[in-house]
Amino acid sequence: MKTINGVATAIVVVLLLTGVMAAQQPPAPKAPAAAQDGFVPVDSPIAPEDAMPAPRLVAIAYGFIWIVFFGYLLSLKTRLSKVEQEIAAVRRRP
Repeated sequence: MKTINGVATAIVVVLLLTGVMAAQQPPAPKAPAAAQDGFVPVDSPIAPEDAMPAPRLVAIAYGFIWIVFFGYLLSLKTRLSKVEQEIAAVRRRP
């Protein structure tokens, strides 16, 4: 029983000491300001010549993807019709 009380007392003392030492540490240094970091947030509206035409670029990208997709489907259709013709020719053979 004395060892349990001694261990509990030791744990409490260690916790108190670590809490006291943590309270005495200086505060963590602040992050550098935006100007020192190299990044400066923009608060004002962007000039039209500095902006990218995002809607037009997105539309072009989606259009390109759809054209490639339908081209692939057309390619599959033509290859499948060739395979079906070959299978029909093989079935007609005696």
